[in-house]
Amino acid sequence: MSADSYLSVRALTKYIKRKFDADPYLRDVHIKGELSNVKIHTSGHIYFTLKDNAARLSGIMFAAQANKVKFRPESGMTVLIRGDVTVYETSGQYQLYAQIMQADGIGDYYLAFEQLKEKLAKEGLFEAGRKRRLPRFPKEIAVITAPTGAAVRDIVTTLNRRYPLAKVIIYPTLVQGGQAAASIVGSIQAANRNGHDVIIAGRGGGSIEDLWAFNEEAVARAIVDSRIPVISAVGHETDTTIADFAADLRAPTPTAAAELAVPSRQELLERLLGAKSWLYKQSAARLEQEHKALDRLRSSFPLAHPDRLYRPFIERADRAEDALRRAMQQHLGEQQDGYANLRYKLGRLSPGVKVTGLQQELGYLEKRLSRQMAVLHRERKAQLSGAIRTLDALSPLKIMDRGYSITYLDNELIKSADQAKPGDELEIRLHDGSLKAEVKEKTVKDDKGANQHGRK
Repeated sequence: MSADSYLSVRALTKYIKRKFDADPYLRDVHIKGELSNVKIHTSGHIYFTLKDNAARLSGIMFAAQANKVKFRPESGMTVLIRGDVTVYETSGQYQLYAQIMQADGIGDYYLAFEQLKEKLAKEGLFEAGRKRRLPRFPKEIAVITAPTGAAVRDIVTTLNRRYPLAKVIIYPTLVQGGQAAASIVGSIQAANRNGHDVIIAGRGGGSIEDLWAFNEEAVARAIVDSRIPVISAVGHETDTTIADFAADLRAPTPTAAAELAVPSRQELLERLLGAKSWLYKQSAARLEQEHKALDRLRSSFPLAHPDRLYRPFIERADRAEDALRRAMQQHLGEQQDGYANLRYKLGRLSPGVKVTGLQQELGYLEKRLSRQMAVLHRERKAQLSGAIRTLDALSPLKIMDRGYSITYLDNELIKSADQAKPGDELEIRLHDGSLKAEVKEKTVKDDKGANQHGRK
């Protein structure tokens, strides 16, 4: 045989694959087995091996189909699978391409419910210590449910009947179907942003498939993350969902949720009336008790004879007053003595006293000055008299009394004959008058003592 007569591996594999694909018994195969080597890829594809006691078969479920599986496939789990058997050309192995996977023995939803319940419980989402206390008198209540169902009607009717003071805000929400979980989560988050006192999230009864949105992990985490207390009200009494475990309070029905969210107006009124009655009785009893106590006080010795109580105090007050008066007088005397002493000291240091002393010293000095002035005056006067007498003795007038005269020429004293010439008119002053004379002749002695004559 030539080499061209040989088939390639690929061609043979394709041939075998076509045989598999053409075989109607390998389409829509229903097969039961135990899962092993389960690997869930990040892409969402699930790779597994399906086996029994005698054989094993590789399998794969793509993400589009895997997302519809309610539970998480795990090794050791017996499952029922519908799919196709064909050849994977790359490895040349035949394998099962699963389209639908169901848990064997128990339902898919129940298995998924138990798995998620166990997972969230391990995280502590259901612990009682995490639960928030509901406000006793809420002002605003957010109702997250379908806007047209019986549940919303029951909730609103019950709230208005029991506690009309509360404002009810309805968040229209999908509560069934593939988009219900996202719708419930969005409504819970919106209610938290708007700020209310209580959230009631739920719906009416239905099958487990109908209620499944409240078993979704996203809904449970949204309830736990809510800062507003959440009451779950899903289905009927026998219906239990993951939301019931995550919620702060589970109500068996939507109507019961409304009853748990608010107090009863009638009950409050009855309690108020009871409290009012109790308060009246207590007040009356207390008033009577106080009256009796007042009567006892009025009849007591201190109030019946109050003057006997304060008599000793009056006497003590009088004694204290006397002591105080004496103390004040003593104190006043001491103060007066001190004041006199200070005044004496101040008097000694007073500027007036100093002024008086200085004035006395000034008077003494004035007298002393007067005496010295008188002595000095007398001395000066005696000196003056002596001088006068001397001057008088030397006075030209005195000399003139003895016959001397003084001659002036043109009001100038003539001391020399050279000062006049013949013909000059002279004034001769005597001791008793003056004369006018004319120089007729002048005789002057020269250096040798000879006379020089001159005539007019």
